[in-house]
Amino acid sequence: QVQLVESGGGLVQAGGSLRLSCAASGRTLSSTAMGWFRQAPGKEREFVAGINWSGRSTLLADSVKGRFTISRDGAKNTAFLQMDNLKPEDTAVYYCASDRGIYSSNPRRRWEDYDYWGQGTQVTVSS
Repeated sequence: QVQLVESGGGLVQAGGSLRLSCAASGRTLSSTAMGWFRQAPGKEREFVAGINWSGRSTLLADSVKGRFTISRDGAKNTAFLQMDNLKPEDTAVYYCASDRGIYSSNPRRRWEDYDYWGQGTQVTVSS
């Protein structure tokens, strides 16, 4: 059974940094794209960042460009989201997910394209 587990969330002041990790078990992530999504209270789930299976192609939401970086470590079966210069509007539960397809050239934005999800990790940014 596939399991994705996020970690690294917490409370940070505006301008601070956090690094989220997503560890997979029961399935290798080496052939699938990975994505990070977030959902704030009362808002819809939104795409944050994606990375293709090789790590050579990444995609970021406009709201986080220049502040967030997505990466992956195939050997450790883990994906990461480095979040710098955090803002109060980044406050949300962050989820990682694995793409339904394999060996996709580019990561995808739609949550419907992802099949396995983690339980989420809370990120709270105070002003």
